Amino acid sequence: MLEAPQALAPVADESETLSENVFRRIQAAIVKGDIAPGSKISEPELARTYGISRGPLREAIHRLEGQRLLVRVPHVGARVVSLNHAELIELYEIRESLEGMACRLAAERMTVAQIDELRQVLDTHERDAAFQAGLGYYQQEGDFDFHYRIIQGSGNQTLVKMLCGELYQLVRMYRIQFSATPNRPRQAFAEHHRILDAIADRDGELAELLMRRHIGASKRNIERHYQDAHNNSPRGES
Repeated sequence: MLEAPQALAPVADESETLSENVFRRIQAAIVKGDIAPGSKISEPELARTYGISRGPLREAIHRLEGQRLLVRVPHVGARVVSLNHAELIELYEIRESLEGMACRLAAERMTVAQIDELRQVLDTHERDAAFQAGLGYYQQEGDFDFHYRIIQGSGNQTLVKMLCGELYQLVRMYRIQFSATPNRPRQAFAEHHRILDAIADRDGELAELLMRRHIGASKRNIERHYQDAHNNSPRGES
């Protein structure tokens, strides 16, 4: 059975511990929307908020830039990323193609034990209180993330590096942002189960098709969101 995530063990160097801690806390705040997209990052304010010196804080900020959660704006400084409509659709087009490929490979390469663990992940998702209440989909990362597990199961380290590394937290940020759309959590959960069944049946072609459709549905959900925002703005302006 999957075990609950444990806290990171402390390392010998205290500054590394502080930097890792503040990195994780700021990362979580950005991904979950507690620090709003587009917000300017103030080093003095963050240093006071998290009780950390500027050195470890700057190291954390540099790592967040590497994850594309922060962007450096000339003459302004670091800001939380805020993708426009076109950039977000491009991100989902990349996901649709690459995660579809990962799903096909996973159907060919995942072991029976890995597939069983993936089914346990969905069982965990179904029991989540927010999901049961229709408020959103399960938001834990890493081994408790259905998509992450499939990408890891593909056995393709280039895909893993791209989708579980450099793009992962940016994608999570927008997955969480749009996960509470009415009816979408239940639909996404049902789609996950169909994808898992195709993987378990070793039907790579169907698994890829279902994953592409799944991410395509999320992309259309985002497009509807922007269209509604456009229609509801004064004079149709966005």
